[in-house]
Amino acid sequence: MGLKNFTSVLQNPTFLRALRNSFVFTVASQILVLVGANLLALVLKNAFPGRRFARFLILLPWVAPVSIGSIGWKWILDSLYSVINWVLVRLHLVKEFSAPMWLGEPKLAMMSVILVHTWHMLPFATVIILAGWTAIPKDIPEAAAVDGAGFFRRMFQIELPMMLPIINVAVLFGVIFTFTDMTVIYILTRGGPYDTTQVLPSLAFFTGILGSDLAEGAAISIFLVPLLVAVAWLMLRSAHRAEVV
Repeated sequence: MGLKNFTSVLQNPTFLRALRNSFVFTVASQILVLVGANLLALVLKNAFPGRRFARFLILLPWVAPVSIGSIGWKWILDSLYSVINWVLVRLHLVKEFSAPMWLGEPKLAMMSVILVHTWHMLPFATVIILAGWTAIPKDIPEAAAVDGAGFFRRMFQIELPMMLPIINVAVLFGVIFTFTDMTVIYILTRGGPYDTTQVLPSLAFFTGILGSDLAEGAAISIFLVPLLVAVAWLMLRSAHRAEVV
């Protein structure tokens, strides 16, 4: 019976869609998190008035319970009470009765859950990457600047290569947290519309718990294990190579 559960799952088009959505959700959110975290870390590593308060504000999305934050975003993205749509209408960028349905249209729904998850994960990655930027010896980029290296050359040829092990750690944790998380999707869309935002953890929950099919739900969950093991192995191997170099 166990193998039949795996066969049934693999033949299920909803599972294949959830598998694809899991990769889209994870890769897109981690790209946004990585870019945003590096930009925030570059700003926060230098002293300026109010830096401590700025760090506090950036940490709030990570400190606050993700369920409460997601409920707040559900109101912000609501089709009737959306603050975003209200602003767009007042700025005459969209018409009042043709405003976007952020959680009701497939592409907008996926974009919305990606952005909300990015908002939640960004502080965690920022803290890790900020620690890496502050750990770089100042004499190395200063010596490169004396030799005539510009800002972008120092950034991409000196500092970022030194940051690769730290970035790999941030991406590894981010991928694991994202690939196994369903809170944002469960609260915002419940996998809809038409399963276009369904991911493997949410599909396993709906199948095994709400659908009372524990065997098939467990089979869906087990598919996460080899994928995460492969990702962890690749990221750790890449980090080890960067440290050796």
